[in-house]
Amino acid sequence: MTALATRKKRNPVHNFFYKRKRTWQLYVLALLPLIHLFIFSYGPMYGLQIAFRNFNPIEGIWGSPWVGLDHFVRFVNLHMFRRVLVNTLAISIYGLLAGFPFPILLAFSIHYLRSKRFSKIVQTTTFMPHLISVVVFVGIITQFFSLRTGVINNLLIEPLTGDRINFLGRAQYFRHIFVWTGVWQSAGFGAIIYLAGLAGVDPSLHEAATIDGASKVQRMWHVDVPSILPTITILFILQMGNIISVGFERIFLLQNPMNLSVSEVISTYVYKVGLIAPIPQFSFAASIGLFNSVVNAIMLVIANQVARRVGDTSLW
Repeated sequence: MTALATRKKRNPVHNFFYKRKRTWQLYVLALLPLIHLFIFSYGPMYGLQIAFRNFNPIEGIWGSPWVGLDHFVRFVNLHMFRRVLVNTLAISIYGLLAGFPFPILLAFSIHYLRSKRFSKIVQTTTFMPHLISVVVFVGIITQFFSLRTGVINNLLIEPLTGDRINFLGRAQYFRHIFVWTGVWQSAGFGAIIYLAGLAGVDPSLHEAATIDGASKVQRMWHVDVPSILPTITILFILQMGNIISVGFERIFLLQNPMNLSVSEVISTYVYKVGLIAPIPQFSFAASIGLFNSVVNAIMLVIANQVARRVGDTSLW
């Protein structure tokens, strides 16, 4: 009783530090990712000001002259602006329409398989492409669609048409190859989240629906979909936050002069202007990257507001 009375008599500030002292190990563990976050995520934001300066490495960031929005105006007025923006939006929207529903359908297919052993085999098989590195993955795509030795030409195109198609050398095929190979690589990984959501659905809801005579499709639509709808909404909002961010590595490795008219996107253009150009334009490249991030942030806010008005699920 004496110890309890002494604890109650402590002032709130003393209680706060007393409780933190007892669990200091947990705060040390939490401190490490916070340090990483500030160093590698918030620290580099200091360098964003070069987008508003005419950056000179010799003079440094603060010594470089301030030019305001000149680089942004230059990018918008550039003859490449419309081309890279249209290519980025076309690939991103195409990828969203094709890639977002596919993991959901795959998750339902795996979840409703009767054989649990076969469902685990399917889940492992569809997840494995996600573990392949980008360079190896692009090498596989190149071998599949190669003009001379590609499996697609050898087994399908030439036996049926007597001719061969240079898929990676024709602009009209590039977006389809890029998007659907990306779906193949990421569908299994994306399905894991929805499988976890389906596993958490209350079995009594399915039992009640079965007693009422609902078919399997009806149970999917009226029981499973409403249960995982918050998860679907959150992931869709996050996807909208990357609407004009097309992955750099894969599209850059699949790029060649013959498909450049449809494969040149903002990320690859920034790399070429800011790093490998004969005269690197650091400030101009930084302004394009900042433009990309600002548009993504605006789309994220809009998608979140729409989701909050339409339904009850949102990020904030």
